[in-house]
This record gives sequence, structure tokens and C-alpha cells, in this order.
Amino acid sequence: MRDKRKIVAPVLVQPLLRLDGVTVRVDETTLLDDVSLSVLPGAPMALVGPNGSGKTTLLRAMMGLVETVSGTIESNNDARAIVFQKPVMLRRTVADNVGFALSAANRSADPETINSLLSQVGLADIAARPARKLSGGEQQRLGIARALARRPRLLLLDEATASLDPAQTSVIEELIRKIAASGVKIIFATHDLGQARRCAGDVVFLVKGRIAEHALTSTFFNHPASKAARQFVAGDLVL
Repeated sequence: MRDKRKIVAPVLVQPLLRLDGVTVRVDETTLLDDVSLSVLPGAPMALVGPNGSGKTTLLRAMMGLVETVSGTIESNNDARAIVFQKPVMLRRTVADNVGFALSAANRSADPETINSLLSQVGLADIAARPARKLSGGEQQRLGIARALARRPRLLLLDEATASLDPAQTSVIEELIRKIAASGVKIIFATHDLGQARRCAGDVVFLVKGRIAEHALTSTFFNHPASKAARQFVAGDLVL
């Protein structure tokens, strides 16, 4: 008797971004060294590593903000946005900062859209306040609102909570989870290993501009494969 069960072909997930052998140098200093990485849709990805390991440079390369000396970066969708550790606030109100970002993204800067974006990051009630008078955590959230004005599929965050207190850090982490749940892929660089544990689905560990390890978050922290990763997770210096 013929087996009538259907054979279901596996669904191939297309990377949002693919880096192949990317190298970045400034003068004689190599900042990224032969980096290859596929960024798939799904849970946030954390970039961790010692200071100077290349986390920020990797984010900037993904955004197309640095020149590579070799390798390729291929995007499945150009809808990308980045928020730096200290986003620059325009000399305008909170609402006008978002309105400017909407206009730059060729979107209507109408009050309803501005309010919707500010509501997403919890700033709708201070829309009329000067942006430069906000606290550090509020400025980070405004930076994220401006980035979301681009309707990105890929959102890059560089040390979003580096100078924030625990309460503000918690707010940003909850925002990361909420945005990721909406379907936006987030890649965030962090020096806070607790944050990587709490927010990331996978971890990319960088040392001296190279990817030393890339694993699921639980695997990276519970069973790091390399000596350098074991030292880093244990809080030891990685030279």
C-alpha cells in the first residue's frame, strides 16, 4: 500500500544580513579581522567581548558606516537602523526629534504617527519637553523611537545601557524584548553579561576583531567552547 504521508520540505530561513570575510583597518590597526556571520530573524543577538574587541566596529560595518578592506556584506533587506551609546539629541522637542526622523525616512510626520512612536518607548507624556533636557535613559529611548521611524527589520544598539542605573536599564531591556517580539531583529553590543543572558537568543564573542565563539546564549554561558570564552564568562582578563 502506498504511503500517502506528505513530505514537507524544510523551510529555509534567509539571513537578514550576511558577512563573509569582512576586514576593517584604520591605518595599521586591524579592527575587524576576517569576520563571517549570518544574521537570522528571531531573538536578539548579543555582541560581547573585552574592550577594543570590535563590537562597535562590527555594528558600524553592518550599518555600512565603515569602509571594509576585504570581504562582503550582503543584506536581504536594507531597512536597518542604529542607535549609538550616546545618541545626539536635536535642539528640538521630543516630538520634533521624532518628526525629523520620520521626514528623513520619507514618512509622514503627522501628530498621530509621532505619538504612536513615542508611546512605544514610553515618552508620549513628555512629547513637548526639550530633548536635551531628558535623562540618559529617556534619551536612549528617544534614540530608539527615532530609529523605529525607519521601520527597520534590523535594529542595532551600541551599549544602550552602559551609563544607566538599574531602573533605567530594566526599562531599556523590556523595550528590547517588546521590539523583538514585534518581529524586528535586534543586535546589541553590551559589556553587561547579565544583560546578554536576559535578552539574547545567541551570543557572538569577539576577541581582537575576530569572532572567537558564536553560540546559543545558554550554551555560551554554561558550556563555553574556547579557553578565551571560559575566561571571559568567569570574569577573568582576556588578553
